[in-house]
Amino acid sequence: MSGAQPAPARSLAGVVIAVDGPAAAGKGTLARRLAESLGLSYLDTGLLYRATGRRLLDEGADPADPARAEAAARALTPEDLRRPDLRGPAADRAASAVAAIPAVRAALLDWQRDFGRTHGAVLDGRDIGTVVFPEAPVKLFVTASDEERARRRWLELRGRGVEADPAQVLAELRARDAQDASRATAPMKPAGDALLLDTTALDAEAAFAAAWALVRERLG
Repeated sequence: MSGAQPAPARSLAGVVIAVDGPAAAGKGTLARRLAESLGLSYLDTGLLYRATGRRLLDEGADPADPARAEAAARALTPEDLRRPDLRGPAADRAASAVAAIPAVRAALLDWQRDFGRTHGAVLDGRDIGTVVFPEAPVKLFVTASDEERARRRWLELRGRGVEADPAQVLAELRARDAQDASRATAPMKPAGDALLLDTTALDAEAAFAAAWALVRERLG
């Protein structure tokens, strides 16, 4: 990895770093790089919801059906998280729908906490700092403008050979933001003590450098 930095001097055993924010803000890339640089495990918690939604789509079920969604969440296996079809508009919509169901979030909460507490970890999602690990010593909330996030998502889709209309990508991204921010259970919002990072004008290297500085400052 270019630009990798040595870990802070303090012991990181059991330390959890929460990285939250909306889709395509760059939080996943940052979280993975932070985990690698700090020698911590990494978990993209969004994959849990995407895999749950994908199970329901495979069954022809409605992702908004609470009973079916909870059953799908409790049946998840590690193999589900490695599926190649967990990205894209359909998976995005299904993930947002199941994430709004309290029983689904409860089913996945212990799984996430067990993962983070085993040895320490960097977790990215939408409610890591507010619900999953409110006691995390480092919480980042990563964002970017709607237009920049939609551009990134469109480029990602095009890179995977998926044809997409940029205007539709922007509309779907805003719709998901609204659903994630307005849900009654664990809405997407910065924790009160989260460090905010706007990546609108930052490339991957600059975003990582900014995140690394914030993490070092908070860890001491």
